Amino acid sequence: MTTIDRPSTDAGEISARRKQLSLLILCGAVFLDALDISLLGVSLPSIKTGLGLSDGALQWLVSGYTVGYGGFLLLGGRVADVWGRRRTFIAATVLFIIASLLGGILTSGALLIATRVLKGLAAGFTAPAAMSLITTTFREGEERNRALGVFAMTGAGGYSFGLVLSGVLTEIDWRLVFFAPGAIAIAVLLAAPLIKADAPRTDGPRQSFDLGGAITATLGIMALVYGLVQAPGWGWGSIETIGVLGGAVLLLVAFVAIERRHSSPLVPLSLFRSRSLSSANLVSVVWAGSTIGWQFIATLYLQEALHWSALKTAFAFLPLGIVIVGVAKFAAGPLVSRWGVRAVVTIGMLIQAAGVLLYLGVGSDSSYALAILPGIILHGIGNGLVYPTVNIAGVSGVADERQGVAAGLITASYQVGAGVGVAVLAAVLTATAGGGAGDVSSYRWAFLVAGLFSLTGLAIGFQGLRQPRPAAAAPAATGAGAERAKVTAEH
Repeated sequence: MTTIDRPSTDAGEISARRKQLSLLILCGAVFLDALDISLLGVSLPSIKTGLGLSDGALQWLVSGYTVGYGGFLLLGGRVADVWGRRRTFIAATVLFIIASLLGGILTSGALLIATRVLKGLAAGFTAPAAMSLITTTFREGEERNRALGVFAMTGAGGYSFGLVLSGVLTEIDWRLVFFAPGAIAIAVLLAAPLIKADAPRTDGPRQSFDLGGAITATLGIMALVYGLVQAPGWGWGSIETIGVLGGAVLLLVAFVAIERRHSSPLVPLSLFRSRSLSSANLVSVVWAGSTIGWQFIATLYLQEALHWSALKTAFAFLPLGIVIVGVAKFAAGPLVSRWGVRAVVTIGMLIQAAGVLLYLGVGSDSSYALAILPGIILHGIGNGLVYPTVNIAGVSGVADERQGVAAGLITASYQVGAGVGVAVLAAVLTATAGGGAGDVSSYRWAFLVAGLFSLTGLAIGFQGLRQPRPAAAAPAATGAGAERAKVTAEH
């Protein structure tokens, strides 16, 4: 009996090791995507001087990545589902490497911005491919919750590490902020063949690709993110803002109309029958609006009101990343398994709101230890709980053949929310400005609005999120029947 059972045990151990190795490599990709978002922060003034760029061009080094990333997430998720998740992940990583290396050597501002859009496009494919590889590799429930907690942890860690690394690399040579992500991406690419392969398709012939839905969704989301990024500069009532945002709405309406009629839609509208999935995406929007908007305003406050250097500001946010990493790794997954997504999101949003609203008491000479650090720590605890939990809720109960789309959808919600948060809080800051030297009331108004975003997320999560029931052990249905069965199971 021993000689018969031993190979089975070894195979199980090998499979478990392969899954953990896959998770490590995929987490390297999300670390890279988050790192690249924050890495330019401190280096922008040096890039401006080195290439003689205008403020508008400088902004697009950041915004170009965001527009490309947010715009292609739904398409990236569907391509991963249809073409193969690991194959999509590898191809997009190659594109990311090429764009990184070109960014490090180009001297034209326009071409440099083009590489940033290209990197965002690549990330729009790697992010949903990586997340859906995790959700299809790890069983739904505690195993997947822990894996997504680690995934969220590395994303948060990459963003925080990028803020600090940006200052260090800029002290040496600002071009290193373009080469460094490329070097990390090469390591991820070399390890990518070790990722556990996609499960073979068993649901019949390959489905047709929804080209019309892909075009309208991609252009609609890109226009929406672009309009939100540009609105503070153009003015919210300007023709440009109304035209771009209005065009985005028309494209998204066209997208919904196409999805209602297509036999194999990019995003099946049946997904939104799940109250929990819809609520998870709404929470992601307002949560991102709060956390990214708060960080944007807090950065301006530290540098403009307290006159801190960019590097000192970057190190001030370092505890945020450490707290998020610790909470996401050790607390979020187990708490979701024990209490459910609604309880964890509600508690997380409440803690985040408390951290943001603490900044209503800041002044022109506030102490870091007494006035700033407590809010950062509370904010980190809230983020560490909410970020992985909305990811869990956003893919739970979704059929495996739609995991890429679900992953792209929850990530796109985050990107749209980030654009909304920064745009709205920047508008509040501008509208309430006008005090004399040392007046920080405009920052307080912006922090208040960020806190209201958090409280809105708390209300949505409490009312709409439900812990999905585990899937039955019986053989699963396929195609549309499986989609309906999984959606029904959540109610």
